[in-house]
Amino acid sequence: MRISQFYYLPLPLPFFSILIGIFIVLIVILQVRAISFAYTSLGVSPVLALLLLLASLIGSSLNIPIAELPGQHVVSGQIVDFYGMRYVVPVVENWPGTIVAVNVGGGIIPSVMSLYLLNRYGLWVKGAVAIAIVAAVCNRLAQPTAGLGIALPIFVPVIITAVVALLLSRQRAAPLAYIAGSLGTLIGADLLNLGKIDGLGAPIASIGGAGTFDGIFLVGILAVLIAALMGGRDNRKQV
Repeated sequence: MRISQFYYLPLPLPFFSILIGIFIVLIVILQVRAISFAYTSLGVSPVLALLLLLASLIGSSLNIPIAELPGQHVVSGQIVDFYGMRYVVPVVENWPGTIVAVNVGGGIIPSVMSLYLLNRYGLWVKGAVAIAIVAAVCNRLAQPTAGLGIALPIFVPVIITAVVALLLSRQRAAPLAYIAGSLGTLIGADLLNLGKIDGLGAPIASIGGAGTFDGIFLVGILAVLIAALMGGRDNRKQV
């Protein structure tokens, strides 16, 4: 087992390139200041927001192992199709079984940012409610997938978090959307389904990695943008 085997893209290159393309488009939009207020409402500057998103993209290929499940036959070097998305099963050699890992870009970075936002805006109560709702929906829709682990339809976290955040707090809809979308997806789709990954033949069951990373990454862009746009309009009417 080599350390390099924990470093792989969570999606096939064409699909990962789409996320990179979205990121590049976002840079262009931010340069014309069209959505800079979206990240201002999050409490971070557009530059810091871009750095966080870039770190998520780069970190998505890095998984930190935290546990090892009993030895079993694992799937290696395949592509898994799920709801129109294609996910990479890494090529592994002499693998002991399923390794449970935490993805840096889809697990650690969003979690740290969410805790920062919870503390900065004092959203502990509303945040807990929003996280619980998103987690419940994601848990119901998440599916154990052979060779991959847990997978979730890509736009579920985005749609649910935007709606829940706007219903709970229009003034703080943007940070609430990020918090609920990130932690709700991680808890509902990944953590609450850890007991189901044994026997799926996944070489690496990555928390926040393949199967949920794309949804969490899009939450950082789409849900926050939607919440900030709609909440911003509402705030301007109240001024």
